[in-house]
Amino acid sequence: MATTLELAYEHCRHVAKEQARNFYYAFRTLPAHKRRAIYAVYAFCRYCDDIADEPLPADERPRRFGLVREMLSSFDSGDAADPLFAALQDASRTFEIPASYYSEIVDGVEMDLTWTRFRDFDELRAYCYKVASVVGLICVEIFGYKDARAREYAVDLGIAMQLTNILRDIREDADRGRIYIPQDELERFGYSEAELTDGVVNNAFRALMEFQVARARRYFDNGARLMPLLSPDSRACPAVLRGLYRTLLDRIEAAGYDVFGRRIRLSSAEKFFLAARIWVSNAVPALPILRR
Repeated sequence: MATTLELAYEHCRHVAKEQARNFYYAFRTLPAHKRRAIYAVYAFCRYCDDIADEPLPADERPRRFGLVREMLSSFDSGDAADPLFAALQDASRTFEIPASYYSEIVDGVEMDLTWTRFRDFDELRAYCYKVASVVGLICVEIFGYKDARAREYAVDLGIAMQLTNILRDIREDADRGRIYIPQDELERFGYSEAELTDGVVNNAFRALMEFQVARARRYFDNGARLMPLLSPDSRACPAVLRGLYRTLLDRIEAAGYDVFGRRIRLSSAEKFFLAARIWVSNAVPALPILRR
């Protein structure tokens, strides 16, 4: 019979399988003990995102985030009862993940409740750091690494992926009243919020998007330096994620930057074969684990 903790991890695996989409293909490349820890981290992030995005009364979201913070603050005082937090707590103890990382993620997701515009890229980068780069910092503790620079490159890979999400989801975010493209860049390229809300694709928008895509690619290029610094049994996971998201960026460009007419995505078959190809290219003989 499965233990309570095993059931908690199974709950997180189910969440990842049902909702992770791009991520799940990458997670499958990890050895079992690291994979289940990543499932717990993903389930936590998904839980926080759902609080921000689900149609809830205005005062319910802060209340739920408050409960999340309470559960995080009790990590060191006993075993969590909730399955998600029980798995997360166990993974954090196993891989020595600071609880402060999870609090930073909550801070970032909570920004979606009040921050609907960003004046410049410095503000947007701070947001991307909290909702994506901190997740990368958690992941590298699970992956294991031999060089402290791995943290820097994980931060950049997280920013690259979040910028790709922002470009892909411009329409959906605008429908929620959120515009993540920095205000000063909209002004610089002569493209208005009204045009964005109306889904106008003109020369100004294409120039704006070309600029955004080029910046995301620079972050992807720096994030590529992460893989050689990781424990060999974990390199394929971030490599697959980078490959999938970099391909999404290529698709956005190939579509003439029209992210309004249809959602840019990869099919399940494309994800599978791309993930398999990247996994094979990153498969190396097992070496002694470096930090883990």
